Amino acid sequence: MTVQQDLQKAIASAKSSGGTYAMMSASTQDQSAKQMYTQMAQDVERHEKILQSRLDYLNQHNQLNAQQQQQQQQQAYEAQKEIHPDQPQG
Repeated sequence: MTVQQDLQKAIASAKSSGGTYAMMSASTQDQSAKQMYTQMAQDVERHEKILQSRLDYLNQHNQLNAQQQQQQQQQAYEAQKEIHPDQPQG
């Protein structure tokens, strides 16, 4: 499993937990418990945002790496053509 997949799984889990805490907060009459569940839902929402931010960063970084690799491959291909112009390129 890749880091991105792990992050996606963690984000989904956080969303599920946050929803559960919000539901528990709404369904209890105990004000202390309601406050606790609301705080837990807010904590999970912050965690989710942090995880999403990291996932976005990695996705952007991987796209830049892919573009750089493609450029390097193109440059290597062009250099190979200059060295051996008569050979078919594959």
